[in-house]
Amino acid sequence: MLFSVGLSLVVLLSVVGAATVERVEYDYYKYHPMPEITDWMVQAANNYPEVVTIVEYGQTYEKRNISLLKIGVNTGEQKKAIWMDCGIHAREWIAPAFCQYFVREILQAYKTDPKMQAMMTNMDFYVTPVLNIDGYIHSWKDNTTRLWRKNRSPGPLNCTCYGTDLNRNFNANWGTLGVSFDCCDNTFCGIKPVSEPEAQAVTYFVGNRREDFLCFLTIHSYSKMLLVPFGNPNFIASNYNELRKVGRGAADAIRSVHGKDYTVGSSPDMLYANSGSSQDWARMQGIPLTYTFELRDNGTFGFELPQDQIQPTCEEAYSGALHIITYAHDKTFSGATATAATLWSMLLALGVTGTTLM
Repeated sequence: MLFSVGLSLVVLLSVVGAATVERVEYDYYKYHPMPEITDWMVQAANNYPEVVTIVEYGQTYEKRNISLLKIGVNTGEQKKAIWMDCGIHAREWIAPAFCQYFVREILQAYKTDPKMQAMMTNMDFYVTPVLNIDGYIHSWKDNTTRLWRKNRSPGPLNCTCYGTDLNRNFNANWGTLGVSFDCCDNTFCGIKPVSEPEAQAVTYFVGNRREDFLCFLTIHSYSKMLLVPFGNPNFIASNYNELRKVGRGAADAIRSVHGKDYTVGSSPDMLYANSGSSQDWARMQGIPLTYTFELRDNGTFGFELPQDQIQPTCEEAYSGALHIITYAHDKTFSGATATAATLWSMLLALGVTGTTLM
């Protein structure tokens, strides 16, 4: 009897434990408010301490910490890097959902995929799930704020409106095209270049290591496009043909997943002229592969993309982003460096890290 009772208790505890795990498992196919995203970042660092660390690199106007996930193998050396940010525009909820999905996918691939292991050995991924935290939180307040775009800094003197469009605030032909100087407009570019703390954070963090970054990806919605620099039609990127070629390859990768067509080109050719974007700024800093992803949809739902489209959107966008990142990696690392990465992957399998070598 005692054995039977004990066995039943073990079975019961196992069932309860399994149910608990199922309840707390993170759902990547729903939209999450900021506190849940913050908790998810902490959990990612706890689950993968050997490759994930949280880095705080600035504060919003409302004094919230701007954080990113640094993902890569600690080799004890300064490495090349990939940048990705999501949620620079508050209402584009699919963007932070994609950043979270992207992190999950590369971490899972790292476990078994030699290519991802090599890329994480040679490069670090810097992923900001939500850049415009104040605006994102405001967009969750109620139905009247759901389509909020800007950050939450107060307007200039004698202006009763709030917010600056962060993607018009970077020091890249600032204030020349596709912006408004009316502080109540959605494209208000601020009172001067890099006036906003969120733009300052990216400028400082990326700018101080500009020579290390191979790729700068900023994720938006909507329109199903891959945009290349520049927003000003009078400027053409020196590697425009390369950007187009790699972008078309990414669009092909996207199409192969769910059959969706993403078009590739500069913003003036595809959407509208603009200035002060983070993408243009990054390219002007010398980062060679800079892209703006405009995710689903085509305007049917606009910024309020239904949750049942999160999974297919993320799956296809991941293939496109991975194509660009793989190209950047393979162009930079070949021959001796590729051999070194293979050797390092073998050492990882044996439990050797940068810390144990130092």
